[in-house]
This record gives sequence, structure tokens and C-alpha cells, in this order.
Amino acid sequence: MRRRQGRLNVATSPLVALFTLALGAAPTAAQDSQDLAKQLANPIANLMSFPLQINYDEGFGPDGHGQRVLTNFQPVIPIDFSDEWLIISRTILPVVWQDDVVPGKGSQFGLSDTVQSFFFSPHEPGPAGLIWGVGPVFLLPTATESTLGQEQWGAGPTVVGLRQHGPWTYGLLANHIWSYAGDDDRSDVNATFLQPFLNYTFPSATTLFLNTETTYDWTAEEASVPINFGVNQLFTIGGQAFQIGAGLRYWADAPDGGPDDIGFRINLVALFPR
Repeated sequence: MRRRQGRLNVATSPLVALFTLALGAAPTAAQDSQDLAKQLANPIANLMSFPLQINYDEGFGPDGHGQRVLTNFQPVIPIDFSDEWLIISRTILPVVWQDDVVPGKGSQFGLSDTVQSFFFSPHEPGPAGLIWGVGPVFLLPTATESTLGQEQWGAGPTVVGLRQHGPWTYGLLANHIWSYAGDDDRSDVNATFLQPFLNYTFPSATTLFLNTETTYDWTAEEASVPINFGVNQLFTIGGQAFQIGAGLRYWADAPDGGPDDIGFRINLVALFPR
């Protein structure tokens, strides 16, 4: 069965609604909304979306008073490569405001480094309903000042695998990036990223999410392990579908001078079913 494409059905008139009810085929907008919300839980769904993610964390720096607002623009664009294959482009473009994070540097605001991934994924799920994708990931030194980026060019492999069973979506996204060029005075990039995720979507198109975004820096031998949990809700305005959500995250581990305790996240997604 070809991977389901998102849609929202809206009755065009009361007469149409009464006619479908009379035939025993009630409008399926609620089911379609739930299906669309489930697609958003799939990192490589055949669905164009434009997420905006705002993260707030504190506890940075040697005195623990530093704070950071990280806003990620994360467009996801599927491209039909052939009748059997998709290419899913996933971009993470971070905008950062931070204060008292870098000792003696005060506040900074600007772009950080961009992470660009491409996943080659079959249109149809594999055995046991496995949805998967594999491809390259690139680190682009787009930071507008040195304190906001690593000033390195990097590349490596990325992979994702997941299953969607009833209201559940669960899987793992991973990548590894090595630097291959950049400022010789900056540390090399040699980092592994792991994001196991678990989502439950209700018929109301409300989704509960739980994930970690673990990064292990092999050069510094340090790990960052935020655990995120919260809720997202799908809705429409003037026929345009959106998802909004919020959640908390607990820092199970962080490098010296990194964030501590609890942060929070706000999500807003505009989506365009194909």
C-alpha cells in the first residue's frame, strides 16, 4: 500500500453533509485530521511542512546564570525521485539568542550552523510496516559570529527507521558528522546524534510526544541528553492546517557549563498535504 498522503476534507455545504449522513457515510474530517497528525510524527512523511521550534534553556556558564533561546526553522520537503523512491530534504536552520553563556562575552544574537539532511526513502513501507530512509547529512558553517557556531564544514551518514501501528508512532533517527574543512584553530567535529521517539495520536488529532536528542561529542568526550515530552494539537484556520504544541525537557546529562534541570519548548508547524 502506497504511503498515505495527508488531506483534510471539509463539507462544502450543509446539503452535502446531510446527503452523506443520509447515506451512512459521515464526513471523515476527524479521521483525516488524525491521519495528518500521525504523518507529522513521521520525520520522513510524504508531506511538506514548515516547523518552527522555540527552545529555552538556562544554567549555562561557570556561574550557572547563562540562558539561551534557540529557534529552529526546520522545513521538510519531499521530492518524488521515481515511482518507487522519495528524497526527503530536512533542514535545521538555528537562530540563537544567548546571554552569559560564553564567559566574558556577554550576549549574542544571530544564526548558528545549519544541518542539512537528505533521506532516500521508498514510497511503500517495508516488511512489518517498517518506514525507513537513509542518506547524507551536512554541517554548514552559517553562524554569523564565532560564539554561535563551530566554523567547520562537516558531513556524514544519517538514517531513520520507524513503525506506525494504530495510534502509535515509534522509531529512531540518527546521524554522525565528521568535519573535513574549516578553521584550524577550532576543534574538529566528530559527533553522534541519536533521537529515539515515541508518539501517541488521539482521534482528536492531539499527539503526545516523548523523545531524546542525544549528542555525543567524541572529541571532547562529552554527552548532551535532553529528554523532551509534551503535547501537539492539529487545527485549521481558513482551510490552512497547522499544528501547535508545547512541552518540557529535562537535561539528564550536559557538558560542563551546559544547561541544567528543566527547559521548555514551543512548536508551530504549517503543513501542506500533497
